[in-house]
Amino acid sequence: MRLQGIKHRVGAKGSLSAAKGSLSAAKGFTFILLSGLLTGCGGGDFGDLQSFMDEVNARPKAAIKRLPPFTQVEPFAYEASGYRSPFEPPVLVKPGPRPTGPQVKPNPNRVKQYLEQYTIASLSMVGTLSQGPSTYGLIQDGEGGVHRVQSGDYMGTDHGKIRSIDEAEIELIEIVPDGTGSWVERIRTVSLGGGGRG
Repeated sequence: MRLQGIKHRVGAKGSLSAAKGSLSAAKGFTFILLSGLLTGCGGGDFGDLQSFMDEVNARPKAAIKRLPPFTQVEPFAYEASGYRSPFEPPVLVKPGPRPTGPQVKPNPNRVKQYLEQYTIASLSMVGTLSQGPSTYGLIQDGEGGVHRVQSGDYMGTDHGKIRSIDEAEIELIEIVPDGTGSWVERIRTVSLGGGGRG
């Protein structure tokens, strides 16, 4: 009985060592196969590549062209900043109603109001305000301030006197030179949400 147990243990050890041997043989075969493949890839003929490199190196060297001389550009000074912006519509002069009698001209003794320092193009109407029967216009100047105006007030650099105010626009009459040494009245409007237009 004891002898059979010993035989059983010896048989198990023998089969285990046989399995290890077959595993190491498979590893060895795989290593030899991979080595052969790598040797086949590395031992190629590079003669055609070497001949192409020799041909390129044998070509005559081309001379590099010199850069053209740099011409200094004169600086340009923009001098049209005082003119009307090309993005604003041109002012169309509409002749206003000419009063009969003496010729129209601005009053040099009149005290200027605050909004007369801004051009009509830089002023915009932002709304109206009603108090009883009176309607006031709300004008935003070029610096962002909002001012309340009413009929009879002046604004703009061309002696513009407000004639009427409604919810959509403010209408005024300006006095401008007519180019012949005289003065002429023209009608301008400042629309809600926009600048002045003639």
